Amino acid sequence: MWLRLGKTFQRLKRRRCVLNCKAVCAQQLCCSSTVSSNSYYHGLYPGHIPTTPIQKALLAVGSGIAALQNPYRHDMVAVLGETTGDLTLIKLRDRMRNDPEGYSILIERPRIRLSTLDLTKLASLPDGAFGREYLRFLENNHVTPDSRADVKFVDNEELAYVMQRYREVHDLLHTLLGMPTNMLGEVAVKWFEAAQTGLPMCALGAVLGPLRLNASRLQTLFTSLGPWALQNGWRARCVLSIYYERRWDQSLDDLRQELNIEPPPVTLSATSTK
Repeated sequence: MWLRLGKTFQRLKRRRCVLNCKAVCAQQLCCSSTVSSNSYYHGLYPGHIPTTPIQKALLAVGSGIAALQNPYRHDMVAVLGETTGDLTLIKLRDRMRNDPEGYSILIERPRIRLSTLDLTKLASLPDGAFGREYLRFLENNHVTPDSRADVKFVDNEELAYVMQRYREVHDLLHTLLGMPTNMLGEVAVKWFEAAQTGLPMCALGAVLGPLRLNASRLQTLFTSLGPWALQNGWRARCVLSIYYERRWDQSLDDLRQELNIEPPPVTLSATSTK
């Protein structure tokens, strides 16, 4: 019996080594491609890295494994999203084109970065204003919009911007949904994003994220936060079609009502254990 257990353990170790190797290979391909693109640029947009379907598949597998091992590896999560979301990005782009506000975003290409935010103005807004609550979210959770990586592997300039916009409004969704950046809050936002966008990366995070939660948090997710996130994700207006930079003065409650998003059924603290 012990001999069989020993052999089983050895097989598991070998499989883990293979998975780790794939993840390392994907990271090396990503890094080497970045160096190449910086020194010799012929892409569709600044930073674009042309890749073959085989390279995209390798990047998707390797980055997916790395992201599963550490969900806070935002670089690997970003690569996974870019290499698996082409068809979904087309649908999201079309939804934005069919919305007057979304169309303006596609034309003007605003960016949400520290360099484009007037933090002094946001701090001067009254409590309850969307901009003030967004700044409070950044401060309480110790995050910055500059942590969002630039898109590299999407082979269409307009779709690359759609992915970039999704990435940069992620923290705004945390604000709209009232979710902190601990693991339960991130999973709840992923459930909302999966229902709202259909991006494979979001669906994968929604399915596998709960595996990292303890029993009490799983109960909270499945009995209240999860159903709330899915329902609101399905019925809400396209969150990529909102020109948030023009909504800082609007009250958070009014913006939620406009987007058809209900307040969260449970209040989570930003200091909760991840």
